[in-house]
Amino acid sequence: MISSLAAAASPHVLSASGTGGGPQQLNEEQQAQVQDLRQRDAEVRRHEAAHATQGGPFAGAPSYEYVRGPDGRLYAVGGEVKIDVTPAGSPQSTVAKMEQIIRAALAPADPSPQDRAAAAAAQQIKQQAEAELRDLEEEQAAERRGKKDGASGAGSETGAAVLQAVQSYTRTAELVGGFGPSGSLFGAITA
Repeated sequence: MISSLAAAASPHVLSASGTGGGPQQLNEEQQAQVQDLRQRDAEVRRHEAAHATQGGPFAGAPSYEYVRGPDGRLYAVGGEVKIDVTPAGSPQSTVAKMEQIIRAALAPADPSPQDRAAAAAAQQIKQQAEAELRDLEEEQAAERRGKKDGASGAGSETGAAVLQAVQSYTRTAELVGGFGPSGSLFGAITA
């Protein structure tokens, strides 16, 4: 729908905002194009606003692609909200963050394929963090049992296991998210 509206209205997609002057008298075909562009503009803005609202501190401001209509005005025909999908500092924080990102990705009434892909990536990161949480809880329970039984040396084993879990978690997050050398990635959720 974006490409057909863009082609019908103008051969140029613009990346600037604002309105321009244009002819005041439009024929019926141009009036229909303007009506279609107004509807698409409203859809795109609602869609991106839903992402931004649900994304909270992990979401950037919406950005839009525009076309100039036959009336000389710019209409949004596409957009995106950048979402920070990097794991948080701890598995617990990562689970909470990914839940919010999933809600943000699926917030619009009609999520796009890119929205669904972002939600799926966040779900994978969340599942890895949940697995790490289970491992940590099991190790803590084993340590408590060891202390009750008078065992010694459990602390160093648990510390090594925690280090191994954190390294595994980081490697998985890098593989799932495609993180660059800086360890950061912003996934775009688009209309």
